[in-house]
Amino acid sequence: MEELYDVIILGGGPAGLSAGLYAGRSRMKTLLIEKGASGGQIALSADVENYPGQMLDGETGVTLSARMAEQCQNFGVERAADTIRAVQLTGEVKRLTGGKGEYRARTVIIASGASPRPIGCENEKEFTGRGISYCATCDGAFFRGLDVYVAGGGDSAVEEAIFLTRFARRVAVIHRRDALRAAKSIQERAFANPKIRFLWDSVVVRADGNDVLNALTVKNVKTGELTEIRASQEDGMLGLFGFVGYLPNTGLFQDQLPLESGYIRTDEDMRTAIPGVFAAGDVRVKSLRQVVTAAADGAIAAVQAERYLAERQSLSEQRL
Repeated sequence: MEELYDVIILGGGPAGLSAGLYAGRSRMKTLLIEKGASGGQIALSADVENYPGQMLDGETGVTLSARMAEQCQNFGVERAADTIRAVQLTGEVKRLTGGKGEYRARTVIIASGASPRPIGCENEKEFTGRGISYCATCDGAFFRGLDVYVAGGGDSAVEEAIFLTRFARRVAVIHRRDALRAAKSIQERAFANPKIRFLWDSVVVRADGNDVLNALTVKNVKTGELTEIRASQEDGMLGLFGFVGYLPNTGLFQDQLPLESGYIRTDEDMRTAIPGVFAAGDVRVKSLRQVVTAAADGAIAAVQAERYLAERQSLSEQRL
């Protein structure tokens, strides 16, 4: 029979790693399941500057998440690299079925995070990986000396636009509004960067090219005017990075948990509608999705999972 864990944590981003740290320190038998590398979305961030206690010089999403993962390991948290395809969350024992087998636990913490939202332009899928990307850290170096365009206007979009200036000849931020939504400190850095310009009130409606992306059609949302942007013959290619938000990874749970706009509803203690099931981080309904709030969610979820198990144990002893 498969091993029975006190808690299974689904997801290895900041919320999952924080939950693992607290669960491990509480001596709960803990398994963290992650289909990819540790860090979740933060692993795609080139610079981290708003996490308390981070390294002041050169902190990246990769370095921060690596230290979090090491902390979990030091407290005995087990790891499994697998993709979960089905879940059964009701009952005393929760079951998660992945490509490598079934996992069982008395409690589950869902920290599956979110994935980049598509830009929404025509031919987007055809040029993903051939000029269109959603990760500046991963792909920025491929566009060295080229013109690059960034769709979005929030913190991630502007931060990654600044990062892309390390490689690109020029970077243009395409934003559907006439003002950025990014934090003022980030905006100031972008406006002061001579390699960054802005296309206001605009969205990308079409991507074109042969083998690689070499043309964009941009629409002014106020006037309806269409503008075609083409790579020079010498370049033969341009880049488009999408940072227009995220979609929660909740497809597995839509028939078992109440969702709001795709996000899992929880109370302030991360409890979902199913006893023994908790949600933490970007996957749940919340007002602020940042590394620091994800870490806090994970800590709360782990503490509440421990209390849930203690209460169940106490009830069992009273029946005896």
